[in-house]
Amino acid sequence: MSWICLLIAGIFEVVWSTAMKLSNGFSVLLYSVITVIGMIISFGSLVLATKSLPLSLAYPIWTGIGAVGSVIVGVILFHDQLSGLTWVFGVLLVVSIIGIKMTSGN
Repeated sequence: MSWICLLIAGIFEVVWSTAMKLSNGFSVLLYSVITVIGMIISFGSLVLATKSLPLSLAYPIWTGIGAVGSVIVGVILFHDQLSGLTWVFGVLLVVSIIGIKMTSGN
């Protein structure tokens, strides 16, 4: 269950960061509300995950999911242009997240 909470936390980190961008400096009410709700769900799920997962495992995976998800959203939704080297480091981040999970023993 803690891994599911961690996955939810990471997904909602992407939700709130995307909504924050769309809120245009918190000037668009709907996206501002989605940002706050997304933060609450993300942080709340991270809290639940860290009840049984060590912080040294949960936090980097949470931030990694958020980082990779935000890159994907940025490219698809905001048409961000990334260099080839940036893509290489994004792949390394995904490999690192998987490696942390596989070697955690949890």
